[in-house]
Amino acid sequence: MSAVILPAAARRSGRIDPVRLLRALLPALALALMLGVIFSQQPRAMSYVGLTLLLNLSIPVILATLAQLCVITVNDLDLSVGSFVGLCACIAATLLKDTPLLGVVALAAAIAAYALVGALIQWRDLPSIVVTLGLSFIWTGIAVLILPTPGGRAPEYLTAIMKWKPDFVPLPILYAVALALILHWVMRSSFGTMLRGAGGNPKAMGNAGWSLLRARVTLYLMAGGLGALSGLALVGLTTSGDANMALRYTLMSIAGVILGGGEFTGGRVNPIGAVLGAMTLTLAGSFLTFMHIPPDWQIGAQGAILIIVLALRAVLNRAEERS
Repeated sequence: MSAVILPAAARRSGRIDPVRLLRALLPALALALMLGVIFSQQPRAMSYVGLTLLLNLSIPVILATLAQLCVITVNDLDLSVGSFVGLCACIAATLLKDTPLLGVVALAAAIAAYALVGALIQWRDLPSIVVTLGLSFIWTGIAVLILPTPGGRAPEYLTAIMKWKPDFVPLPILYAVALALILHWVMRSSFGTMLRGAGGNPKAMGNAGWSLLRARVTLYLMAGGLGALSGLALVGLTTSGDANMALRYTLMSIAGVILGGGEFTGGRVNPIGAVLGAMTLTLAGSFLTFMHIPPDWQIGAQGAILIIVLALRAVLNRAEERS
């Protein structure tokens, strides 16, 4: 039985391959290392309040990263997720606050438009990177029409949800664990296997009678829903909206998926790793501040950290292939 359950690399030696294990643990090790340095520099951060302050803004980043993960699952790349999160944030800070029914309809229409984009890419065999790049300007333009200048106000219930203080476990960690486990379960279910198969071997899936159109539309629909939740969470934390408030989420979401063990092709994604990757990227700014890196150098230092981690992943991948 164990010969069936264990991966091929482990079956050859009768035990778990340490290279494979290290690669799987790399997102957790990167996060633990960053937290360890922060705690050593500021011990008070190792507390309920400290962890809440450090990780609060990771919640919308995690949701945006999981949205990107859904798109990458089918070998696409979404360059509009940051603009979409900003649009949903503007809707939440205006329509959802003043006219709740219209706000819900607007959010539903935006999510449905995401699914239609997936259908268009499948029908016409269009490159997703070009379609979503153009779409990013559309999302930003609509957001500016809804909220021309930063402002608006978050609905009270969104603020209450994002500022809830559960017992014992800080809210960001609670949300992160829940999101990671839910999407992990979805992707490992029979339906999720079909979705990943659409990116891993679309020709075989098509020959087996599975609808590639349905798979891509479903994944884009999931991405739209997660992106909308990211916008709602962001407004709940910041209490106001801005069309450009989440533009950096596009690159952060891609980096989070790859840092978490995902691949650009083959339907290879890791929801738990993506959540850890998103949390690591969120902590990077605080990490560099505690390391006394000047603000002018922090953007370059964040890029260097990401390059080092991804280079280590590439080394582990080659070591695994050789073994």
